[in-house]
Amino acid sequence: MSFSTLFSDKLIPYTGKELRPHFALSQLGLRGSGIAAFLGPCRVETAELVDWEDRLENERIEARLMVHFIGEFFGVSLREAVLAQRLLVATVAESLNEKLSPGKPILRTGNDLHLGDRKLSVSIVTSSPVSQLLHLGINIDPTGAPVSAVGLQEFFPDQAHITEWVRQILQAFSKEMEGVEWACTKVRPVV
Repeated sequence: MSFSTLFSDKLIPYTGKELRPHFALSQLGLRGSGIAAFLGPCRVETAELVDWEDRLENERIEARLMVHFIGEFFGVSLREAVLAQRLLVATVAESLNEKLSPGKPILRTGNDLHLGDRKLSVSIVTSSPVSQLLHLGINIDPTGAPVSAVGLQEFFPDQAHITEWVRQILQAFSKEMEGVEWACTKVRPVV
């Protein structure tokens, strides 16, 4: 299976409306199942939230700058997309923990990442009529966040290093997805 990835240099604000079918194709040129990443501010009002738990609590999402991963998966179930989301989040946590001091690990709880009591990420998966959709936002500058938050600016010296790290995450996740496909096709059936 070919799994596409793309990093866009465009600065794109994320409002929640970008979590829609074919956004990555129509706005960024990503074809087929895959994940695109870009940097941009984030402000998702309650009415745009996909997560009913957060909506019922009148939550919102905001940060001055985030890296956004937008995934679209065709021909898979919602459960498979949620598993892909967890794999992406785990890949991010593993990568950051390799860069940080051992005494302050990034902890993953489900699809959330934290450093101590400060939140690093937001993420959701949902269905569209033609695909499963994923958003993972990782704070770079968490200013404006409605919760105690941390950003990648604490881990990297500048935006160029963050951009390089994002490209590495895309490559690592693509390799994982291709490995999953190979694991499904390389085995001898048992009868």
